[in-house]
Amino acid sequence: MSYLLEMDGWKNNIRFSSAHMIFDHDKCGFLHGHTYAIHLKVFGEKDKNGFIIDFSILKSALKKIADQLDHRVLIPEKNDFVTINNNEIEICHEEKKYILPKIDCVILPIKSSTAENLSEYLLENLLSQLTITKNIKKICLGLDEGFGQGAVVEKIVG
Repeated sequence: MSYLLEMDGWKNNIRFSSAHMIFDHDKCGFLHGHTYAIHLKVFGEKDKNGFIIDFSILKSALKKIADQLDHRVLIPEKNDFVTINNNEIEICHEEKKYILPKIDCVILPIKSSTAENLSEYLLENLLSQLTITKNIKKICLGLDEGFGQGAVVEKIVG
């Protein structure tokens, strides 16, 4: 038999508030922020103890990730408009120039901070923290940018 374990980030307080911008987008090209919530679905079979995976392990890992992003500016390091210096981040795009203290930012290994790219980053970050046992078959991670809109990425792991 196959089972589904679900976690709702809004209800479980797995959230973070961050600022970002998506360059070359008419509306999202302005510096703005969201309160994000991370959702998770884990598909698999029960282990000898009757679990797919313990909720507390997932909550702890997801809250750790959310805490690292909370109240920071999300910086896509693979973007051509971003320059990372010793203590500051410089963003130059068209007529805009931002210089931000590095301590206020989180540098992410992505090209842009879309919900799709952020959800993929979050899933890979989560997977790096977990021991994936053979009973876990697939993990879906969703990231909402406020209520009612977000992106979901899934990965077959077993």
